[in-house]
Amino acid sequence: MAKKILPLAPVERLIRAASEGDIRVSESARSALTDELEKIGMKIAKEAIIETKHAGRKTVKSEDIKRALDILKLD
Repeated sequence: MAKKILPLAPVERLIRAASEGDIRVSESARSALTDELEKIGMKIAKEAIIETKHAGRKTVKSEDIKRALDILKLD
């Protein structure tokens, strides 16, 4: 298994924040959501880098992230 980039604790807090009441979160649920968030985040980052290079810059800006979200239809 590949090393996780995102820590599991904040992902658990994210799941808990989405709940309306007291909820328990299994390790497998934290891990599954972490895997999916990392996949989505990597797609966004790669598209943002393409936008950054297209603009002739080396610094990824928030506008690149927003454009990547738009391109990927994730906004």
